[in-house]
Amino acid sequence: MVRIRETAWTPAERTDPDPDLPDRAASLARLLRGRRAAVLTGAGISTPSGIPDYRGPDSPGRTPMTFQQFVGDPGFRRHYWARNHLGWRHMEAARPNAAHLLLADWERRGLVTGVVTQNVDLLHLKAGSRRIVDLHGTYGVVTCLDCGLRQSRWALHEDLDRLNPGFADRVATLGAIEVAPDADAVLTDTSDFRMVDCPACSGVLKPDIVYFGENVPADRVHAANAMVDSSDLLVVVGSSLTVRSGYRFVRRAVTSGVPVVVVNRGRTRAHDEATLTVDGDCVEVLSLVDRAL
Repeated sequence: MVRIRETAWTPAERTDPDPDLPDRAASLARLLRGRRAAVLTGAGISTPSGIPDYRGPDSPGRTPMTFQQFVGDPGFRRHYWARNHLGWRHMEAARPNAAHLLLADWERRGLVTGVVTQNVDLLHLKAGSRRIVDLHGTYGVVTCLDCGLRQSRWALHEDLDRLNPGFADRVATLGAIEVAPDADAVLTDTSDFRMVDCPACSGVLKPDIVYFGENVPADRVHAANAMVDSSDLLVVVGSSLTVRSGYRFVRRAVTSGVPVVVVNRGRTRAHDEATLTVDGDCVEVLSLVDRAL
């Protein structure tokens, strides 16, 4: 098999579209035919839906809250919940774009075995994908760190609204609010925000999202490994693979001889291991691939 690679460059150095994009998309279509592909997605697939990422070429610098900060300091937790109380609604309102819809369609057509996503935005589910591993959790579930109770984020929102009447309106007077990729909103003064404890044990509630400094649950890793192992192609869509939790599946595929394709804007951690790399916007690339199938 011919191995197609990008030449080394950084995202900031490139301004022109890749002239080889149609040919590379056609190469991906040829790889998909007759194979069962697992797909690993990252933030780049959701940016066209209005959800920002942490590491894209145009992303502002952000310092996300760590798991240790959240569990170790009530002040950090209050700050997080106040910001999340606004930010999660932005994520809930987001809708799948053509890339999400195409992956769901390819699953129905038998080209894709399932999706392992590093995103917490539920857009694959909204698009109609059925076999999904939410590696880092989702914004739609809240769990108790003490007793393990799980509840919907929608129910918690109503409780937070009752405890903090007018909070969203007061913040709205400050102007546009920047939203981060983990359903967090960028605010400064949150000292008067009131939190909600677990209704079963009064324990600490946390979104079912894997924070920086926290391990991905073993059952999710096992499910993702099984999906990769049962496929004969791994397609990475919209991820720089900077975080080990996603890159491990590329390594698993490579060491077992499964071809890896990377679709992303800019170089990734897996470029030197990939059979094919396609540099471009996820929606544009997958649309070209679909036409070539």
